[in-house]
Amino acid sequence: MDDTETVDMIHEDALPGHESQLEPKPDWHPIYPGSGRLKDKIALITGADSGIGRAVAALYAREGADIAILYLCEHDDAAKTKEIVEKEGRRALTIAGDVGDKAFCERAVAEMIDTFGRLDILVNNAGEQHPDEDITDISEEQLKRTFQTNIFGMFFMTQAARPHLKKGAAIVNCTSVTMYKGADILLDYSSTKGAITAFTRSLSESLVAKGIRVNAVAPGPIWTPLNPFGGQPPEKIPEFGKNTPMGRPGQPNEVAPSFLFLACEDSSYMSGQVLHPNGGTIVGS
Repeated sequence: MDDTETVDMIHEDALPGHESQLEPKPDWHPIYPGSGRLKDKIALITGADSGIGRAVAALYAREGADIAILYLCEHDDAAKTKEIVEKEGRRALTIAGDVGDKAFCERAVAEMIDTFGRLDILVNNAGEQHPDEDITDISEEQLKRTFQTNIFGMFFMTQAARPHLKKGAAIVNCTSVTMYKGADILLDYSSTKGAITAFTRSLSESLVAKGIRVNAVAPGPIWTPLNPFGGQPPEKIPEFGKNTPMGRPGQPNEVAPSFLFLACEDSSYMSGQVLHPNGGTIVGS
């Protein structure tokens, strides 16, 4: 990416940010033709308006799934994701609201069931992050908010979805490389990602005997609206992702295949596991 173009897009903590305003644009396009691996499945994806969530929605649709697109407030981005799904010949439903609100999660799942009739795949992807140089800079309000969205939201959404998940269903959660290697300016965010990994493993133990698989994906630095719109200090954006062994940030469409693999029958003998599309950083599993 061009460093000058990237710096021009910096906004002060305007999270979660609009992909429609981001330059250069993240690459969400599926890389390969579909092969029906999710034929006629129904997927609910949180944070599906942009970034990794959009790429997952696009790939799932190409593989045959109908998609419920959950997002916070970026209506233009959500409309674009809906258009992407529909161009793949699949149905799409957009639902705006805060996953940190238990009542919203219940309403969203109910609306999805009313529209599609069932739920086969739950992707807990929505998240937020706020950089702080020192732990004393993290306000109580920010700490609560980060946990409310990133881990409480997964609990609330999974609780709402659970009655509708039958044998053969899959849950895929989004954790992060920061859970494994740490991040000095993302203490609260990294802590939630550690909780998500533990949540994934424990939920797998709880549901695997019922035929419901639970896995996670731990992306490295991926070029999405999250970081340039306040998730990283502006001065760090030109170097974003360059500290990976591959020397660059990843694109959302380089992460989406991990979410596809864990949602389809290709991973039928996997549960409680984490995949690591992170640019070559070696971490413990």
